[in-house]
Amino acid sequence: MARRDTSDVSFIIITGLSGAGKSEAARCFEDMGYFCIDNLPPSLVSRMAELCALPGSSVKKVALVSDVRGGHFFEDLQIALEYLRERHIDYRVLFLQASDDSLVKRFKETRRPHPLAEEGRVLDGIQRERSLLSSLKGEADMVIDTSNLSAHELRDKIRTTFLGIEKQKTLVVTVMSFGYKYGMPLDADIIMDVRFLPNPHYIEELRYFHGGEEPVRNFVLALKETTRFTKKFFDLLTFLLPNYVKEGKTYLNIALGCTGGTHRSVTLAETTAEFLRDKGYGIIIRHRDIGKDFERV
Repeated sequence: MARRDTSDVSFIIITGLSGAGKSEAARCFEDMGYFCIDNLPPSLVSRMAELCALPGSSVKKVALVSDVRGGHFFEDLQIALEYLRERHIDYRVLFLQASDDSLVKRFKETRRPHPLAEEGRVLDGIQRERSLLSSLKGEADMVIDTSNLSAHELRDKIRTTFLGIEKQKTLVVTVMSFGYKYGMPLDADIIMDVRFLPNPHYIEELRYFHGGEEPVRNFVLALKETTRFTKKFFDLLTFLLPNYVKEGKTYLNIALGCTGGTHRSVTLAETTAEFLRDKGYGIIIRHRDIGKDFERV
């Protein structure tokens, strides 16, 4: 059978925990011009690649949702990914996850059974699925924690990231600030704790400014500890990122955390983003918890 060159074909494998937003992700990719299939058994991924390789095929971008609903999931998916690698077909694995509490709440709201739940125990199914997919999560190109994301925020994050990858053809880095009091981000590749710096929250004239505003930014950046930290941290990033690119990584999530996620982490996330942008990397910046302390006052 005649085949066409598949070097221009791109596959997105959307996988992860049930209830974490895979169908919403697929709709987002469909809006971006991808040919999408939901709940495709992993054993059929190679067949889809063969169809894309047929002469006259106009399908160049494919997004496939594949998860534990497909039966012998992990082993079949590994075989499918090896098939794509052997044929030099570009692919990325997007893994979606969420906290146990968030997933249980979503299943209760939809009243749908978990595919791995025995005797209707949703939490048991979630924990079993999390264990089964732990290895795959480690191999994913991008992990998104949807616990605190609305459908709109998830679509915006996917669209910004993947359109950035297509446009930049280089490593896309998300730099996030967060507050430890609101929980650590589960999808971060690198986490830096900046709570060693003096906290502007306890300085009356700075408390109600955030780290992107001049009073707090000037305070944080003027500290000797900040100068030493940024030098060491930026030296580390200068070493790490080119090696990630060399190994084929296309997406990296860096998170900087302080107590509330409004002051120190925001300033240093902005500073880190500026440094990496000047190095030529595609940058997405996100302040997960900025202003939440103000809302509690």
